[in-house]
Amino acid sequence: MANENYNPDVLNCIANLSNDEVFTPPELANKMLDLLPPELFRSPDTTFLDPFTKSGVFLREIVKRLDRGLQDKIPDRQERIDHILHKQVFGIAITELTSLLARRSVYCSKKANGKYSISKFDTEEGNILYKNISHHWVNGKCKYCGASQAVYDRGSEAEQYAYMFIHTDKPNQFFKNMKFDVIIGNPPYQLSDGGQGASAPPIYHYFVQQALSINPKYMCMIMPSRWMSGGRGLDEFRASMLKDKHIKFLHDYPDSNDCFGGVDIKGGACFFLWVQDIIGDCTVFTHHKGSVIETKRPLLEKGYETFIRFNEQIGIIKKIQEKKEHSFSECLKAGRFFGFHTKVKWDNDNEGWLQTADGRSFIRIYKHKGVSHNVTVYAHGGSFYIREKDVPRNREYVKARKILIPEAGNPDSTILGRPRIAEPNSCSSNTYIVALSPNGSYTNDEAKNILSYLKTKLLRLLVASRTTTQHMPPQAYQFVPLQDFSHPWTDEMLYKKYNLTEEEIAFIESMIRPME
Repeated sequence: MANENYNPDVLNCIANLSNDEVFTPPELANKMLDLLPPELFRSPDTTFLDPFTKSGVFLREIVKRLDRGLQDKIPDRQERIDHILHKQVFGIAITELTSLLARRSVYCSKKANGKYSISKFDTEEGNILYKNISHHWVNGKCKYCGASQAVYDRGSEAEQYAYMFIHTDKPNQFFKNMKFDVIIGNPPYQLSDGGQGASAPPIYHYFVQQALSINPKYMCMIMPSRWMSGGRGLDEFRASMLKDKHIKFLHDYPDSNDCFGGVDIKGGACFFLWVQDIIGDCTVFTHHKGSVIETKRPLLEKGYETFIRFNEQIGIIKKIQEKKEHSFSECLKAGRFFGFHTKVKWDNDNEGWLQTADGRSFIRIYKHKGVSHNVTVYAHGGSFYIREKDVPRNREYVKARKILIPEAGNPDSTILGRPRIAEPNSCSSNTYIVALSPNGSYTNDEAKNILSYLKTKLLRLLVASRTTTQHMPPQAYQFVPLQDFSHPWTDEMLYKKYNLTEEEIAFIESMIRPME
């Protein structure tokens, strides 16, 4: 029988706008608020800002905590609510719709000066602001967020997604240069420029940097974990975050479903607490398969460039590095090695065009092998043929036997896409990265042995240690040691070679799925 007294929280029931604008469940918002010192909610002087509010959940939960914490200092309930809403809690909405939703959550009225508002303001906005502003175009890109003018310059009637907080050089101007003790929230994650998932340009780092620029005492934000390995314009941000000794807590969710139920964020999600007056190591909470592993350590281990999520990974990598072997990444070439993009246009059933990497021209391609067009091109979705003289770059490697590894992997499954041997007289588009022998060409046996190595769980764990996204360029293989490919490799052979413990082996086996 249904519980007649069941009264669900409406903010638990709101569907996400998209994977780049994810609403925060109240339970998660409270986990983030729990990181803050409790005394902040017992002071009538603490100021809070959510500069990218959507549902208003953070502001609402802050109001609840202040209402309880200030009972002794401001006994009258209405006087207390008025003080909290006018003097302590502030927000900037990301769209007009979310501004109305946030005011409804916090003021119980979409208009702060409306009939049903629990505290009367002189304006409809109250302290939850929204203004429809425009991007600032410079050479076809927005100077603040990098948005493409061709995509977003669509007229005043269309949503521009020019978020107020980051599209200004003076982010503290919105509330008359107020100082905020706490900045907290869940920023938009990426630009909707036609890219999908991890391929869309990230934007969340701009919000973090802007928040730090107004010098809060505490900052707590949730965002994708892709920043941990950089890429897509995040390298500078990654470096600054990993070197920042003010980050006191980091909660990392390799599977975003453990953080946001039903939301798939490639590489996972995380939230952190930055504290102005604290310098030291970070307490890292790794949430994995129903358990939480807590460690206190630097975010950036000595000698590394990326964040290593698990302690077991650190131990395994150090054992491998003690051998002082060359990196397998030295054999790998980026996806546009032969000078091709992936874009294909077909004129008819048998002939078409393949775009060059510079995007300026197209090369004639053929569905079937012929006398003059006998070089196989491997690309996304299959293979076709071109003339050898039409290969734009590194034509001397066309006759070499090589290994092709899909540059797009699956961080939530087998890590790598299925590699293949590319026979002599072949090349590839940027769908693949290319493994080349230092001697010019692999033998057939060497190529088969490399495939056996690429399928091992240890190798794929090492790749996963270097990247959290589906984009896996040669740099993702930095931790992978180069082997003797005169014979095949198995995990058992690698475990023995690097003297891994039973615990380390069990960790690898639990983390990485078999590759058939």
